[in-house]
Amino acid sequence: MFDSLNLLSGKRKYLFGLILLSFISVICAAFSMTGSDDFDIARREVLLRSIGHELLLQSGDRTSRVLPVKKIAENEYQIRFENELTFQPDSLVNTTRRLLANDPLTHDYVVNVLTCGNSGVAYGYAISKNKKNDIVPCRGRKQPRACYMINVKFKPAGINAIPKGYILGGLPFLAFVGFLFLRSVKPRRALPAGQYNDMLTLGAVLFDAKNRKLIINGKTIDLTGTETRVLLIFALSPNETIERSRLQKEIWEDEGVIVGRSLDMFISKLRKKLELDPNINIVVIRGKGYKLEINS
Repeated sequence: MFDSLNLLSGKRKYLFGLILLSFISVICAAFSMTGSDDFDIARREVLLRSIGHELLLQSGDRTSRVLPVKKIAENEYQIRFENELTFQPDSLVNTTRRLLANDPLTHDYVVNVLTCGNSGVAYGYAISKNKKNDIVPCRGRKQPRACYMINVKFKPAGINAIPKGYILGGLPFLAFVGFLFLRSVKPRRALPAGQYNDMLTLGAVLFDAKNRKLIINGKTIDLTGTETRVLLIFALSPNETIERSRLQKEIWEDEGVIVGRSLDMFISKLRKKLELDPNINIVVIRGKGYKLEINS
């Protein structure tokens, strides 16, 4: 029995170690993502400005500026220009595809060219990691010179699709789960060493706690694990009152729950198994608990 308890305790400690390691990993990942995301965002904005710069050159404009890239939503950016321009859809598609290929996080994205006045969509297309899913209409129609804004919306990729706020916000929950698990694997109160290695004599009864057996007048009676733990507490303090609360605490509380009527049930079962010896009995001490009475 006690070997199995030690094995169970070892497994619980192993599981707790895994949960703790996972908890630490999530914290490290959340904070490491912050620096990584900042760098990737800065790099992406440089690539988007490069797209704007090449469009101005293709439009014949070598003097006006590309305005600062604006982040208008999560994973969505807007390229703006100082002056009006014209563009060839085919060139725009090729330029964005070539430059954004340098962004390791970019696989799928949608581009919409908006007119400044009413934000109407003058042209749009979608690029996918799988080229068969690309949507690129009307490549050959040159657009008139006007004030344009280019919106580029990226599809979130992998762990970056999870807002850091959700990850960090989930850490208290993980800590709470870890706390509950730690309570559930609280080590059992150790019984005095060496006192359950040999037979215990209770009147005419031999109690083999290690192998969970009673030997009465040559007859062997098997005990369950819980029955063994209950009887062992009595056997170590014969003819002494054992408080009910102590029995409940030592037998069940370490398993995360205190069972009320279960104690009475196990006491009743032990009485039946001990009844072959009339000189030994577990009696109720009203208002206090139980006593293992052994008559000499």
